[in-house]
Amino acid sequence: MGTRSQADRDAITIEIGYAFVSGGVAAGITFAAVYGPAWAFDLFPAADRILWAVGGVLAATVFLLRVTHILWRFARRPQDDGG
Repeated sequence: MGTRSQADRDAITIEIGYAFVSGGVAAGITFAAVYGPAWAFDLFPAADRILWAVGGVLAATVFLLRVTHILWRFARRPQDDGG
């Protein structure tokens, strides 16, 4: 395993930051889309709790999928094939 240049380390840092920020935005939008009706309308408490839980689970899933997708795609780019 060779040493990485400063430019490579900077690119990795930027890509990780982008993955986490875009994952957080996507998760926030997902949570808002699921929980939004409970917040906008006065739903009964059980529906409020259910939408909160479902929104949280979906948001966490979207976050993990987004971060994994971005970092996996970055790792598989042609510059990282060693040639």
